Amino acid sequence: INIGGVMQKKSYKGIKFIVVLAIIGAFVWFLVVSPMLTFHKNEKTMVEAARRYFELNSDQLPTGERVKTLSLNTLYKKSYLKEDFRTPYSNNLCSLEKSWVKVRRENGEYQYYPYLDCGTLKSSIDHTGPQIKLKGKSEITLDVGKKFKDPGVSSVVDDSDGAIDPKDVTIKGSVDYTQPGEYEITYTAFDSFSNKTTVTRKVSVVKTLIGVIKGELKSADSYSGNPENNYVRLSSMYFRIVGYDDNNNVILVTNKDVANVGQDKLEKWIDEVFLTHLTDEAKKLLVESKFCNMKIDSKDLNTTQCTSYTKKRYAYVPSVIDINRAEANGENFLKTKTISWTANNKNSKEGYVTRDVFYGEEYGKSYIVVDSSYNYGVRPKIVIKGDSLVVGGNGTFEEPYSFGEKKRAKGGSLLNECNSGDYLFIDGVLWRVINAEKDGTTKVISVDTLGDLTDRPMTYSNPESSVYIYNTKDKDNYGYYINNNASKYIDTSLFTAREIEAPVYKGRIIYGEEVKTNKYKVKVAPPDMYDMFSAQSVEDIFDSHSYWLLNCSQSKERYGGVVTDIGVVLNEPIPQYGSYGVRAVAYVKKGTVVSSGNGTYNSPYKLK
Repeated sequence: INIGGVMQKKSYKGIKFIVVLAIIGAFVWFLVVSPMLTFHKNEKTMVEAARRYFELNSDQLPTGERVKTLSLNTLYKKSYLKEDFRTPYSNNLCSLEKSWVKVRRENGEYQYYPYLDCGTLKSSIDHTGPQIKLKGKSEITLDVGKKFKDPGVSSVVDDSDGAIDPKDVTIKGSVDYTQPGEYEITYTAFDSFSNKTTVTRKVSVVKTLIGVIKGELKSADSYSGNPENNYVRLSSMYFRIVGYDDNNNVILVTNKDVANVGQDKLEKWIDEVFLTHLTDEAKKLLVESKFCNMKIDSKDLNTTQCTSYTKKRYAYVPSVIDINRAEANGENFLKTKTISWTANNKNSKEGYVTRDVFYGEEYGKSYIVVDSSYNYGVRPKIVIKGDSLVVGGNGTFEEPYSFGEKKRAKGGSLLNECNSGDYLFIDGVLWRVINAEKDGTTKVISVDTLGDLTDRPMTYSNPESSVYIYNTKDKDNYGYYINNNASKYIDTSLFTAREIEAPVYKGRIIYGEEVKTNKYKVKVAPPDMYDMFSAQSVEDIFDSHSYWLLNCSQSKERYGGVVTDIGVVLNEPIPQYGSYGVRAVAYVKKGTVVSSGNGTYNSPYKLK
């Protein structure tokens, strides 16, 4: 047996073990012991510096049970410390503001307590303030006019002191509930060691639409008569507030008819045309809702109770119930100047329309029953979130409530970047944007027919023709006259010639049932009946004026697209010598720039 070799191996293992222990010990010393010794030495140095400070500033020593806090930063600034305290293994300084020495009188003697914050190393002394728990939410939204009552403090608990009386919390701040704005209430508490905690409650005083409406309506839930303070401008369109529903969402209806459509095509047209013209911001405010559409017998037209509803959708039209509830003192803002559809029908083929005044045998009635396929006014009704924030306006037509949508165009902005529905002046004539086209042009429609009271152009198609087809190449056709004579009444220099499609129908004109389209290149054309804003405008116009429409029929019964002198579509054959006015649709050139204005009816854009 090689005893010497065995002993040599054991000796080697022992040395190896000692070396490993030495290395571990060195690491422990370097990583743990030495930094801690340095840290505690710095704590003592900081306390000694604080003692010297108070020896020279004894008048600043605390009295009674008070605590005086002296920051590390102050000790450096006053030159009581010169050597920097640094975080272990880095050149980072220990925190000057979070590190401190506290002093208080205990049993007749002043005691000093250091707290040093050096990143990974921190003193073990109590350095955190008490935990404040508020009653209610830390962020509160309040409607203008609704008084604010501070919910107060629920509890205050400190790690060392335990429960603290909430009455000892200092509360600062106030809320002016009469003015929209952001307000803060602060709550401050100290523990016995003078550690401080402050929490903040944010109070937003806002104008929500539902808050404004409830303030106006008091105990009612809908407007009636002809109020002057229920106007809203949303997505560059004017709406009237109808009222609010059981969920505090707000019901709106367009200020006027925006097109003429058959009742049996209302849902299709609303989805395919109206809703697509709303801005993305406006769409975010919409609430999917059920709308009244029950069948009503003629003898029950005075009802104010609905018994049947649509499936959930984003828009419809006012019901007979809406209109009846809006009646007051012989006035009703839901009865239109033109003939407009209600949501209700009598049977599968007939529906009810309304108007502020019917004539002839129908005089004095609120509703008459007509063929559901007839083209009459559509006045879309929507529901938006009641908590939508009102950022401007007072509800009048001149200053409608607004919601901070996309900023209006400013001088230098392209017209093509404006919204559908914006108003603009071109050479003294008021127009409205229908669409911003993808090619950079902008489709616009004149608000009224061309001309003035002394010279309003009228034209007719060849009375000898058996059909009324829009045609810009036939000199006897209203299409030719409109395209070639409009420049006598409007400045067409900003318009570009463009190919358009004129829809042709087999018989009567019905939305979505055209059999073909004829293409023509024109500068000025009549409106398409189913385009937005093609219905008779009634804003500030006392006498409605007839005009041709682009839609036409190949039927020998002489059907054609015409809006009559009383502002409604002619749902019957055109008289042989019928003569009608000119309402223009055109495309403003690409690159056209806005110079001024807000795009509203009272402040339309002006162009460079």
